[in-house]
Parts: sequence; structure tokens; C-alpha cells
Amino acid sequence: MPVKNRFAELLPEITAWRRDFHENPELLYEVHRTAGKVAELLRGFGIDEVVEGIGRTGVVGVIKGNRDTQGRVIGLRADMDALPITEITGADYASKTPGIMHACGHDGHTAMLLGAAKYLSETRNFDGTAVVIFQPAEEGGGGGLAMIQDGLADRWGIQEFYGMHNMPGLPTGSFAIREGAMMAAADQFDIIVTGRGGHAAKPHETIDTTLVSAQIIVALQSIVSRNIDPLKSGVVSVCVVETDSTAHNVIPQVVKLKGTARSLDPGVRDQLEEGIKRVAENVAAAFGAQAHVEYERGYPVTMNDPTSAQHAAEVARQIAGGVDMDLAPLMAGEDFSYMLNTRPGAYIFVGNGDTAMLHHAAYDFDDDAIPAGSSWYAGMVEARMPLSA
Repeated sequence: MPVKNRFAELLPEITAWRRDFHENPELLYEVHRTAGKVAELLRGFGIDEVVEGIGRTGVVGVIKGNRDTQGRVIGLRADMDALPITEITGADYASKTPGIMHACGHDGHTAMLLGAAKYLSETRNFDGTAVVIFQPAEEGGGGGLAMIQDGLADRWGIQEFYGMHNMPGLPTGSFAIREGAMMAAADQFDIIVTGRGGHAAKPHETIDTTLVSAQIIVALQSIVSRNIDPLKSGVVSVCVVETDSTAHNVIPQVVKLKGTARSLDPGVRDQLEEGIKRVAENVAAAFGAQAHVEYERGYPVTMNDPTSAQHAAEVARQIAGGVDMDLAPLMAGEDFSYMLNTRPGAYIFVGNGDTAMLHHAAYDFDDDAIPAGSSWYAGMVEARMPLSA
């Protein structure tokens, strides 16, 4: 199952779709133009069913195989939303929407899955049902969860989910995957530190919230270094410090800290949440201040089912001649995790070559990755639901 010749033929057409999406990026659930074009193309392919509005603005397409049996049902997912970043690529097809760009390659994911859908609708060389899923709001909006809550898995009887993301730094068209934890749980927290404000020349009359906050920031690092098993992973980062004062000589009454906590293990996730609250509250109390912690759990760990990961790797291996199975897990988050929490499946990376990293203003998807990516999507359907079985 090498790169399918049909995708070499379709490459100009798929590239045109991709660049159109790139020129017209949309955020979160407001992907109305993108979703509309996806639905229009799917209907033009002559697939069996197209449903819009799943998870608010998601699109689902159903393609039945050649054999008139129930067979297996495989879900293939791509994300559609962009990021609030101003593009600096200078490409002819650069974003036409100020302050928004496809800086994560979701335009490429959507185009590759559309290419696979067109091929599968033409050939139907499988026994079962392929469900192609175009998801909104991956970039912090929880669109994967919204689609699951809207009945995605049960309505179409999906038994396995497979997803893909491009990865700069991997050779274009190569693949990498791992069993188990692939990407991290991504949580966020706000710590509101309240003391007694006053004049900076009279610190003894205040409870200095800037000093307390600094001590909390330092102490939070002890959670990972002294509470988490050294053989496990965790990250606690304070990324924003806000005060209710902008004057050089005023000690603020309130300081707000904002940050993120990342983990690859449910037990570590619990430890991070408990530890952040414990450390913040007690450090503040030691200085006579108060700390209120608001902790919000975000995307769960993206956990590849071991058997499904092997299936995904085997298809990738036949396309690319090899696959990196020793990929280290990433501490970034991914809401495909909600689908993997519902059914077995796997998430794989396809190489994007020597490009700017994801979420960078100079990033661009490498169109030369399209044949490999579309071949993998289609190959998962044909491999998991072969006509010869």
C-alpha cells in the first residue's frame, strides 16, 4: 500500500482546496464558510450521507463500502479551525482575514481527508462504513467533545477513531506514532492573591502581594520536582502576572496569576491540581495573604490504544517504507482525546518537513505531504475493512 497513484493525480485539486481554506481562515466554532465548502464537496463526491451541524458546526460524511453487509465502522477525523495569529509567510495564498491564519495546518488536514473521501467514494474497495469527520474548535474550544456530546459515536455506530496531525521537523510524508500517551492533558489555573495594598515606601504597613506571588511562582515548581514520580511527567507554568496597579510606587491589593498544567497520567493530573491549590493557599497564608485557586480541566490525555496504534503504524509503514514508533510524547494538548476516550483508536503524525513550527506566524503546511496523508486516511479504511476478509 504505497502512496496511491490517484492522490498524485488529485494533488493539484486537493492543493487548491487547501490553499482556499488557508486564504479564508476561521476561528473555533465560527467555521461556517469552511464547513459549507466541505459539505458541498462531499455531496459532489456522491457519498451516501452528509450531515452538517454536528458539534455546532462540524460536518460528517458517510461512505459505504462495496459489500452489502453491516461490517466495521471506522471514523476518520480532521480539524477545520485556525488561530488568532497574523500571518507573515508572504505566500500568494496567505490569509485574507487580518489577525487570523492557519498556523497549525488544519487547512491541510481538512484537504487531505477530503481527498481521501473522494477516493473512497470512487473506489469503495472496503467492506464496512467509513465516516469522515470534519471538526470545529480544536484550538481551545473543545469541538471534539461537542461532536461526541452530539452523538457522533453512537449515531453512526463508530467502532474506531483515527486522526492525524502534521509535524514540522519530520521529513515530509514520513510518519511517527507511539502506543499509549501521545499528547498531554492540558489544564489551566488562575490564582488570585489578596493582601493589603499600600505605598511602596511603607512596605511594613502592607501585605505585599507581589512578594507573595513571586514566592508562589517559585514554590509551584516544587510540585513536579518533589511530589511527582521522577519517571513520570508533569509541567506547571505560570504565564501571566496581572496586578490592580500600574504605578511604580504602589504595592497592589490583588495579584492574579494565570498558568497551565500538563500531564500524561491521570494520577499525575490529580496531583498537579491538588498541589497547585495546596502550595498557593499555604504560601499565601504564611505571609498573611490569601490565595484563591480556580483550576479548570481542559483536554484529557490523548491516549493511543496499543492495538489501534499498531494498525495505524502498519498502514503508515506501507506508505512511507517505515514509521517512527519511538516518538516521545508531547506535552501539548489535543481534543481528539475525547474521541479516543469514547472508542479505541490512534493519532499519528505526518511529516511537514523543515518548516516553521506549529502556531508560528511563519508556519505553512507543506502540500507535498498531501499524497502521504490522504493515502494514510484511505489506507486505514481499506486495511481495517478489507473486502477479502
